Amino acid sequence: METLEITNYFFTDNGHYQCRLFDGDSSFLQDSNERFSLLETPTIRTVPLNNTIVCEVGQELSLQCSVQEPYNVKFKDFPNTETGIAIQLLKTITQEDCDNQEINIVCQVIEFTQFTRNITLRFVSDDGFTCVGDPEFGNGFLNEKGQASCETNYVGEKTAICRVSGEWEDREDNCNIQKIVQLFIESQFLNERTVPDFLEELSNATLVLSEEVTQSPNDIELIVRILNNVATLVTASPTIQISQDSMEDVLIVTDVLSRDQARESWDNLNLQAVLEDTRQVTPRNESVSSLLLFSLEGITSRLVNGSFSIETPLIVLNKTTFTDSFNGDFNSTVEIDIPQSNRETNLTVITFESLDNVLPPRDENNASGRVINGRVVLVQSDTTVDNITFTFDIVNDGLGNPQCVFWNFSLFDGLGGWDGEGCELVQRKDDTVTCRCDHLTSFSILMSPSVPNSRVLDFITYIGVGISMACLVICLIIEALIWKKVRKSNTSYLRHVSIINIAMSLLIADIWFIIGASISEGDKKNPDACTAATFFIHFFYLALFFWMLASALLLFYRSVRVFGGGLSKNTMLAIGFSLGYGAPLIITVITIAVTAPNDAYIRENVICWLNWDKSRALLAFVVPALIIVFVNIIILIVVIVKILQSRGMTRGANEDEKYVLVVIIRSLAILTPFFGITWGLGVGILVDPTNLGIHITFAFFNSLQGFFILVFGTLLDKKVRSEISVFTQSQTSGSGTKSSSAENSSSGWHIWKNFGRRGVSNLSSEASSSSQAINT
Repeated sequence: METLEITNYFFTDNGHYQCRLFDGDSSFLQDSNERFSLLETPTIRTVPLNNTIVCEVGQELSLQCSVQEPYNVKFKDFPNTETGIAIQLLKTITQEDCDNQEINIVCQVIEFTQFTRNITLRFVSDDGFTCVGDPEFGNGFLNEKGQASCETNYVGEKTAICRVSGEWEDREDNCNIQKIVQLFIESQFLNERTVPDFLEELSNATLVLSEEVTQSPNDIELIVRILNNVATLVTASPTIQISQDSMEDVLIVTDVLSRDQARESWDNLNLQAVLEDTRQVTPRNESVSSLLLFSLEGITSRLVNGSFSIETPLIVLNKTTFTDSFNGDFNSTVEIDIPQSNRETNLTVITFESLDNVLPPRDENNASGRVINGRVVLVQSDTTVDNITFTFDIVNDGLGNPQCVFWNFSLFDGLGGWDGEGCELVQRKDDTVTCRCDHLTSFSILMSPSVPNSRVLDFITYIGVGISMACLVICLIIEALIWKKVRKSNTSYLRHVSIINIAMSLLIADIWFIIGASISEGDKKNPDACTAATFFIHFFYLALFFWMLASALLLFYRSVRVFGGGLSKNTMLAIGFSLGYGAPLIITVITIAVTAPNDAYIRENVICWLNWDKSRALLAFVVPALIIVFVNIIILIVVIVKILQSRGMTRGANEDEKYVLVVIIRSLAILTPFFGITWGLGVGILVDPTNLGIHITFAFFNSLQGFFILVFGTLLDKKVRSEISVFTQSQTSGSGTKSSSAENSSSGWHIWKNFGRRGVSNLSSEASSSSQAINT
């Protein structure tokens, strides 16, 4: 059964309708011969909306009320007055009115009496008004806030404050075109079936009302909010695609909004965004101009595949498919070259002639003295493109010092600005400028709501994560080679189980991080895949910390028990796995269950990671991680103090047990502060997300976690090094010695068997490195 949801409308009874009721198994048809039609909600306008006047008995006041067709209004409680679309009431002030000091006169829709609007009249005995006789706001005392109705076919109200000058100042026009308001309400309840018709209606309305829209910052902002609602819907649903006709409707709307006639309105909106220190915080906190571009990117990402073009007076869209490489000249003003693509790529290029009317020329240094001296181009592809060259025709060849930039939505706390990171000027020749750009994904997105685009961050992240993964693979290989030698005591056995799971968890988390980054870099978003990647990144990073906690608890337990009695190895192993993987599983499942139904689990169009703006889901990782770091430090302090006080390490303890505990203390004493510093810097990123220095430091420490685990968890253990040395020597002697005796032959077979295993391990290591090179 399909449900039709209608908002901002109500029914009359002159239509044909059908009602189908369900009892859970079967349906019952209720048919009616009645007819109904849809009508717009009546919008009542009154003049004045409210007013303060000196009470003079017998004085006549002119009150006006109007409504749009096909409705009629009347003044309630005044039965003998006129009715109609626009009416007037001459109200005579009485002594009773003066005694009441304030009265409300109700204007009411005749056909539907539930729709009303009040005119508020306040009576005073003293005429000490500061502001007198304003046609909209009437009389007012000093600093009094006045209200007035909007013009016909507009909704909202106007406000002003009565100042000492005797004038109503600080006027604010919060009126919007009624049709645009209705479309905004509808945009909040769209679905896959209604999107095409809605976009057509929006483009038609915008064209018809283009003169009014371009002159009204309020209506421009409302239309941008409408486009953003559409973008939010289509990017959140993998089944919705934007057809060529629907995309043309979107570009027609954008064409109107970016006309030269709208420049003054955009200047007003951009200035207001900069000056408002207490502006409303939205999920991305954008300026209206930045939100328009962001919405267009979202809608374009869901455009159907195929090769076609769309052209409006100010905008040209070209969509094409290519393999290997691409070169195209768009509208004879922009040339794009992509030298290499590993597979078939769908490329969308939108060239804007006048988007400089919309986007301010504000750069990352907050300088506004520059000029956008070329076409603004939006480029999207469904594969990762990290090397693209643009050649722009210069609009004004009298300007010098060209700079290649892209619009960075995260600059200035979400206001957005032009950023040159990752883009470089190749040459300026024959009134053209050639730019080359590449952008990758930084590790610091794990903590930051908004990551600065920086090539340094990219290099640190991808080189560092490659080193980290290689170190983790080496760590696991070493543990596999010496596994039989390290199981002599329960404590040693459990320590190495923890190290293996710490290394495995971080390795898998890094692999999922790369998968998530590759999903995020493609312009064709896959929310389901991104959700899966986020879940596993969250789970395995938490598992890393909980296995560190398990190591610390093992140390604490063995110190308290003084190496004797207590829980069995299997029991402790069960506790370790329950803590190492059970606790992270509970946290990650609760997080996704609470936030996913509200579309607040992953970040929107940024990276596959936990949401911060809408739900603070990121705290489900940060809080457990930092708590574990704190607990581990406390355990280390307690154990070290206990050892120093009791000297328990010197008496009644097995030497191997003593050594293993010393190794655990040393590795935890180094790794715990290291991880604490790393994720402590992450908290710094949350506090100051635009600080590039904190981002670089965080990315550096984060990308070396695998290296530190290898060195301080494995290689600093002298017994591990000894076993590696013995194993290496046995391989060397075995490969260089021949014997004809049965004993030597048997020994040689054992060595060659081990050598065969080693060869497989080395091959796996090489394969992993190769895979890492491909991923990075």
